[in-house]
Amino acid sequence: MKASKVLTTAAVFFAGVGLCFAADPQMGTWKLNEGKSKLNPEAGKNTSVVYSMAGDSVKVTVDGVDKDGKPLHNEWTGKFDGKEYAVAGDPTADVRSYKKVDANTLELTTMKGGKVALTGRIVVSADGKSRTLSATGTDASGKKVSTTMVYEKQ
Repeated sequence: MKASKVLTTAAVFFAGVGLCFAADPQMGTWKLNEGKSKLNPEAGKNTSVVYSMAGDSVKVTVDGVDKDGKPLHNEWTGKFDGKEYAVAGDPTADVRSYKKVDANTLELTTMKGGKVALTGRIVVSADGKSRTLSATGTDASGKKVSTTMVYEKQ
């Protein structure tokens, strides 16, 4: 009898944990909608972004193309706690941080060589079907750049 109560309690707990992560509107696969986006022609574009759980952290996998059309791929694993975590494969950043503002909003900062390269805000729509990244930064030549990328949930 006691063993079945323990198993039932454990099952309810893990189901609840799964629902918490599933309820995070950032999670999932997002595809770029170029028609709704305001892209900088001098910068690359992230055509696909995937947010998934990696243990107690979040893994963000980004695929896209650079300004010359060559494929880009980078990965970041960390928490939405505002702390810096290493990013692999991103030529524009060594570290990236995300900070949860509210259930649908993240603040994003990337750094290269200890200097802020980009800051942005990611907002998931109330219906959870789209997300918008509005970002500003400095390119390799020191010129200020901005972009707005709109994604649709897959």
